[in-house]
Amino acid sequence: MENTRDGIAGFRLTQHTWLTELGSWIDAISPDGRRAGALLFDPRVIGLPGVRERVVAAVLTDQRLVTSGIGGLIPVADMVAAGEQVWLLTAQAVSPTLTDLAASGQVDPGGAAAVLVDTAQTLLALHAAGVTHGSLHPRTVVIGADGVALLSERGLADAIRGQISPPERDLASWASLARDLASSMRGGGGVPARGAAGTPGMASDPYGAAGGALGGAAAVELFERAAATATTYGLAAARDLLLGGREALPGGVISREGLILAARGRSAFARQPAYEQPPAHGAGPRDEGDIVTLLHVPGGGQAGGPGGGYGGASGNASRDAYGAASGGSYGGGTGDGGSSGPMRFGPGVETRQEAQETTAERIWREGKAEAETLQRAGRVHGRAARARRRRTVVSAAVFAVIMAGAILAWLKLGDTPALAVASIEVEGPRKTQGCDSAVVVRGTIVTNGAPGEVSYEWRKSTDDEVVKQTLRTTSDRTSYEVPLRWRLKGRSTVKATATLVVVSPGPRMTDKASFTYKC
Repeated sequence: MENTRDGIAGFRLTQHTWLTELGSWIDAISPDGRRAGALLFDPRVIGLPGVRERVVAAVLTDQRLVTSGIGGLIPVADMVAAGEQVWLLTAQAVSPTLTDLAASGQVDPGGAAAVLVDTAQTLLALHAAGVTHGSLHPRTVVIGADGVALLSERGLADAIRGQISPPERDLASWASLARDLASSMRGGGGVPARGAAGTPGMASDPYGAAGGALGGAAAVELFERAAATATTYGLAAARDLLLGGREALPGGVISREGLILAARGRSAFARQPAYEQPPAHGAGPRDEGDIVTLLHVPGGGQAGGPGGGYGGASGNASRDAYGAASGGSYGGGTGDGGSSGPMRFGPGVETRQEAQETTAERIWREGKAEAETLQRAGRVHGRAARARRRRTVVSAAVFAVIMAGAILAWLKLGDTPALAVASIEVEGPRKTQGCDSAVVVRGTIVTNGAPGEVSYEWRKSTDDEVVKQTLRTTSDRTSYEVPLRWRLKGRSTVKATATLVVVSPGPRMTDKASFTYKC
C-alpha cells in the first residue's frame, strides 16, 4: 500500500530489510525514536485459512511471557492490519542477528559461549512455562546493544504451519547451533544462514581469514561437548558445562565485549531514509489510512494478557498505545476518561481533529471493525449463540446420564481391593534322593482373593538358572500351587536348595526348602 511506504502505525521504516519464510523484516524506528523492528507478513502465508488467528494467539502468548518476567525474547509492541497488509511491530531492534555478525567474522569464542548460554537459558525458561520456540536458528538469534542474545519469531513458524514443536526440537536446534559455532572457531565453516524458504545454507566463509585466529582447539572441544551434552542430558547440563568450562576460552572468561562492539557498529542500519524528512513543527501528520490492532479492542483495558499490551499502557480507547500522545516515553502514559483533548486512536497514529469522523476512528471508538479486517476469533453472533445453547442443554443431559453410569460403575469396581500376596510356603522332599532323581518341590502362594497377576521366580542352588513364571489369580480362590520340577543327575552328594521369590505385587517375598541328593 502506498500509505505504508515510509512507515506503519507510527513506526518509521528504514532501508535495511531482509527476507524470511514469514515475510520481510525491516529495521524500524519506534514513535519515541528508539530502534525497533517491523515484520510485513507474506500475504500468501498470512492469508491462508486460520493462519492469522494462530499468529495472533502466539503473539499474545509472547506478551504474557514477557509480562510474567521471562527475559530473552524480543518484546512485541503490536500487531496491526493496514488493508490487506499485516504487520508485527517489536519494541526492540531485531538486528543484528547472529548470521549478520558471523558473516563479518565478529563472533569470538567468548562471544559464542555467551550466545549459547543466553539462548539455552531462554529456552529453559520457555519450556518451564509450557511453550517452545520452534524455529531456533542463527537468523532468529538477535544480538542486543549490551551483547545479550535475544530470540525473535517465537512460535510464529509453528503458528503458520498449524503445529506445536516439542521441546526436543529446540534442544536439537540448540545443539546444531553449538556445533556450527564450533565449526566456525576452526575457521573451516560458518554459522548457517536461512533463506526466504527457511532452508539452511552456509555463508561464504563468514569468518574470513580471522576465523582460525579467533578460534582455538580448546573452545572447539568445549562447544562440541556442550552439543553432545545437550543431546544426551538436556540444556541445563549443557549450559552448566559451558559455565564450568570457561578456562577453555581466551582469558578464561565468557566475554560479551566483541558482541557489544559488533552490535553497536550495526546500529547504523536504523538510520531514517533520506527521502523522509522530519515534519516541521506544527505541521499536520501524514495520513496512514485505516490501521487497526489485532491484539486487543480499545476500551477493554487489556491486550490479551496480564497488564494489557506490552509496555503496560492503561486508560481509554482515545489514549495512544505507546504514550506518544502525552509526550511520554515508549510504553508509558495513563489515560483519563474525562480528558478534553483531541481523540487519539490506533497504535502510534498521531493526533487528529476533524469535523467528520473517519473509518479508523469509528473502529477504535466503537469497536465495530468488520470481520474481514480484524478476523478476530471468538466473535459470537446472536443466532449462533442461541443455537449453541440449545445444543448445550441436550448435550448436558446426555452427559449427565453417562456420568451417572460411570460413577456407579466406579463405585462398584472400587469395592474390589487390589491384589496382594499374603504368604508363600515352600516344601521339599524329606528323604534323601538317589541317582538321576526327578524331584518335585511344592510351592504355595496365598493371596487376598483379588483378581490379577503374580510374577514369581524359582532359583536352584546347583546352577544359575532362574525359572520365571506368571500366575493369574481369580476372585474365587486364595491359595495356588506353584510346583518346581527339578531333575538331578551325576555322581555326588549335595544339599540342594530351591528358593521361591515373589517379585510382584510387592512387597518382595522369599521362601526356600532343602533336600539331600546322594549318588
